[in-house]
Amino acid sequence: MEQKKHIKSAILRRFFRKMLISGICCIAGLILCLFLGKSYFGTYIWYGTEGIYPLLHWISENQQVFVCCMFLVLFLGIGIFYWVKLLNYFEEVMEAVEGLAGEERLVELNPELQEVEQLIHQVQFQIHRNEQMAREAEQRKNDLVVYLAHDLKTPLTSVIGYLTLLREERQISPELQEKYLSISLSKAERLEELVNEFFEITRFNLTHLELEMATVSLKRMLEQIVYEFQPMLQNKKMDCQLEVIPQELEITCDTDKMQRVFDNLLRNAMLYGYEGSTILVKAKVFPEFLRIQVENQGATILKEKLARIFEQFYRLDTARQSQNGGAGLGLAIAKEIVERHGGGISAHSQDERTIFTVELPVKSS
Repeated sequence: MEQKKHIKSAILRRFFRKMLISGICCIAGLILCLFLGKSYFGTYIWYGTEGIYPLLHWISENQQVFVCCMFLVLFLGIGIFYWVKLLNYFEEVMEAVEGLAGEERLVELNPELQEVEQLIHQVQFQIHRNEQMAREAEQRKNDLVVYLAHDLKTPLTSVIGYLTLLREERQISPELQEKYLSISLSKAERLEELVNEFFEITRFNLTHLELEMATVSLKRMLEQIVYEFQPMLQNKKMDCQLEVIPQELEITCDTDKMQRVFDNLLRNAMLYGYEGSTILVKAKVFPEFLRIQVENQGATILKEKLARIFEQFYRLDTARQSQNGGAGLGLAIAKEIVERHGGGISAHSQDERTIFTVELPVKSS
């Protein structure tokens, strides 16, 4: 908004300055012409029969009226000239804006519209950048759908194969039956995870997030989430600690969606953390915002990957390892939820430690 005001004022100042200079020059030229004309024609001896004599005589007798009329004519002429020029500028800008989306090369405008040209260049850059990001996100989504569809075949084939063996081989020992059933159940659970990822993709694209605000205890919310993660943490011999979070610390948020944010952050910390390490969750209250951090010990994330970690369908494990990560939507969804709450989310990774920081505005009482 400030940039637009600055551009508008700069163009108007330049425009009216040129109008003023043109007006002053025209008035000075008119006075000079009258002076020179009077000096020149004053040297002649007039007999009254000359064709131009009546006009010159009238001008001589009505100099003030003549000057006022000429001033009005010049003023009107200058006004019309610059009005047409302003309309031409407007038309030029409109044509540039109409072809903005499909224009590959940079728009070129009149040098007097250099501020507008720079603004349009910024808009062009942003449009092309957004289009590129949309194409990349769409390509990642398409690749992911292909990957998931391919990955569905493996557990499904295993389930069908083991169930077929159980049906056809009646003499299988109870121990072997138990083994086949366990494998089938494990593969079926993996199938469920993959199907849920398909639903996650659809939900993220079609669902509009609407917040239902409530006041909850931050510590209780985090304790519940950590409790639900205990079985998975134990499998990786990991631990999760809540550092110095007061019981009375409350936040106003959409409880279900904010739980999803911390669920995604903890899941990410667990999946990419070292086995046997500890995940730290801490909170700190500032005058205008609340900061919650989730820290894990794991491989340092490269800067180029860290810059894209909140993009839709972006996965750190580009090798598509099924055990690490899902549809690549968890952090993107967390970012959207936090921003809908008026906050922000960021990530920092250095020296084999990765910290996700969520900042939420503090509601004034």
